[in-house]
Amino acid sequence: MKKITSLGILLMVAVCSALIGMFIASSLDLSTRSEALPFWREGAGTPATHVVMPSLSSLAKTASPTVVNVRTTKNILSSKELYKRFETPGGENDWFDEFFRKFFDKIPEQELKQKSLGSGFIISRDGYVLTNNHVISEAEEIFVSLSDNEEYKATIVGKDDNTDIALIKIDSARKDFPVAVLGDSDALEIGDWVIAIGNPFGFGHTLTQGIVSAKARVIGAGAYDNFIQTDAAINPGNSGGPLINMDGQVVGINTAVVSSGQGIGFAIPINMAKEILPELKDTGEVARGWLGVAIQEVTPEIARAVGLDEPRGAMVSAVYAGDPADRAGIRKGDIILRINSHDIEDPRGLTRYVGNLKPDAKVGIVVWRDSREVVLETTLEKRLDEHIATLEQGPAQTEEIKDRLGLVLKDITPDMQRQFSLGDAKGVLVVDIDPGASAAKSKIEKMDIVKEVGGREVNSVEEYLAAIQGLKKGQTVLFLIERESRPLYVAIDIE
Repeated sequence: MKKITSLGILLMVAVCSALIGMFIASSLDLSTRSEALPFWREGAGTPATHVVMPSLSSLAKTASPTVVNVRTTKNILSSKELYKRFETPGGENDWFDEFFRKFFDKIPEQELKQKSLGSGFIISRDGYVLTNNHVISEAEEIFVSLSDNEEYKATIVGKDDNTDIALIKIDSARKDFPVAVLGDSDALEIGDWVIAIGNPFGFGHTLTQGIVSAKARVIGAGAYDNFIQTDAAINPGNSGGPLINMDGQVVGINTAVVSSGQGIGFAIPINMAKEILPELKDTGEVARGWLGVAIQEVTPEIARAVGLDEPRGAMVSAVYAGDPADRAGIRKGDIILRINSHDIEDPRGLTRYVGNLKPDAKVGIVVWRDSREVVLETTLEKRLDEHIATLEQGPAQTEEIKDRLGLVLKDITPDMQRQFSLGDAKGVLVVDIDPGASAAKSKIEKMDIVKEVGGREVNSVEEYLAAIQGLKKGQTVLFLIERESRPLYVAIDIE
């Protein structure tokens, strides 16, 4: 009985303790959740954000009918001439050559054709198509296929190799082709969503999606590089197809990819195409203005050396005799700041602006010369690739002399001209540079040819040494050099 009584008492105490504890917890509003909960449950009470990505199906349905696959062919060789590919150099093996000549003589005469694939998009109801020039270049036959697989022949209307833009026309009396809407590529922002439609690897209509990664990219394709960079997948066969914004408007012409990278594609801004379309349609080519100068970037060092407030404009490193710049009185060392009240920010900006002007256009030019602005005038000529090719010249190099700036120099002899293929280059050759001297901190390099020092022409080491004799510590001096046949200004701080 005592044991039972003791157990009863203990049970009553336990129940009372529990009731008292619950009363105290509820009174103090204590949380029933343990402080030892795992950390990954800390946000368990926060509802997850549900993001719904928009479907691009409506854009695809609207844009795809305007996109065409472009197929081209060209004759590259007749079967009768093919055996020449197997000839040994200099006829070293007559038996071998005779064997292949007889073999190919038995093949029926036929032309061997090379085929290529690309893309394009229709811009008018009667079948004008924009594409890349490299897609249809040298083509003898052009075929375009629509999204419904209907195929037509096409002819070249106009093309421009400098911008890689071409206009072709579908050979059909049809007047109801679906038309792409051309947008405003200048309004694009980095991060905007875009889609690319084309014919990658010949698979037919394919849509890829991405964003605008960068604008105004220069990739070395030509003087008018101004590409939109995108990570929307662009592959061989996409060339000439449209880059489309979320409003369904064409903002670019897909043109190039970085073969060694992923998600790096380039498109020509559609505004560039719109500028030349009327001329391509009317004349088949684009006539551009030509000034006749070699130009380079104005570095901070050069700006300081010529007294310019900041690096801007395009520095003239050569003036071509008889060309518009020469007639205007432009000199080597001038910095072109403005043309027709248009500010020139850099050399590429000058090339693009002058290229957008027409031959015979009269222009006012403001240059920086002798620490002040000088106003000049001239009339542009037509830019001709053949003329530009003839302007190439060859660069500059006797007993070595080391100057106070750390340059090791030589006079250029006839033997050196032949040895280094320098043509009739004159000046002083830089054969070495002291790594601890003033010149080492500049952009001058070995094998550069020094043509001028501070505007003073130098044709020998003796003339060069005389030109630098009066240079003072703290002064910044412009050197006109020749590098790989190109004139270039380099600024050197005298220490």
